[in-house]
Amino acid sequence: MNLILQALHAIPAVQVEHIATLASAQRIEQITPHAFRLRGVEPHEIIGAYCYEHQIDCGYVPEGKHLGDFGLLVMDMDSTLISIECIDEIADMQGIKPQVAEITEAAMRGEIDFSESLRRRVALLQGLDESALQRVYEERLQLNPGAENMLAAMKQHGIKTMLVSGGFVFFTERLKARLGLDYAHANTLEIVNGKLTGKVLGDIVDAQGKADWLNRVREELGLSREQVIAMGDGANDLKMMAQAGVSMAYHAKPVVRAQASHALNFVGLDGLSTLFEQA
Repeated sequence: MNLILQALHAIPAVQVEHIATLASAQRIEQITPHAFRLRGVEPHEIIGAYCYEHQIDCGYVPEGKHLGDFGLLVMDMDSTLISIECIDEIADMQGIKPQVAEITEAAMRGEIDFSESLRRRVALLQGLDESALQRVYEERLQLNPGAENMLAAMKQHGIKTMLVSGGFVFFTERLKARLGLDYAHANTLEIVNGKLTGKVLGDIVDAQGKADWLNRVREELGLSREQVIAMGDGANDLKMMAQAGVSMAYHAKPVVRAQASHALNFVGLDGLSTLFEQA
């Protein structure tokens, strides 16, 4: 196994050497100014806690695992690819962000069924002008750090990209066109006479829906489970992540970090591509 260390800051040599000693590493390689690969390591339970304490992301990767070995990256949207929860910002236009955000947080922690939580939140938006959606997109929606670098690395290695969200098609379709994503699936808000009705059209893309879309596209592409990476931050992403060979928790809730094969707690989204060899 290799152990990848990466941080937002320059990792002091003394810390790299300490981790290398704990892991009985055979060799230390510097990948970038803020990332190292320790080759031939033996996993040690102390390493994860030490790295977290020093704001270092660490991940064990099989020797020789290349980014080009994968064929599909499936991403959550809200608080994963982008920095906001769109529905919370839409609610802010209605003056009810705290009420909606409270339901969102409970759903992401896994305390409320996602479909029920979405219906409850959308119902609170009844009567809002649809122009509020465009305002959220233009004024508040931002990509998370490293998003464009990560997607460029995916395209360079021929990896298809899919956005699958419990959020809304209004945002996923715009991001798909803007970023050149291959697939996007989400929920559709009902709009009548320019106003939100407080209802969602069709089947809700919930936790199982995300997993189903991952498997549907994976099968269409003729890929194995091991060739899929799935990335998310909330409980609604766990079923999808369980269907992938590599599951990535991005600045995620504790329940997600605990079940993911890898976690990025500090660095940006491009930390995903740093994990794997690219030559």
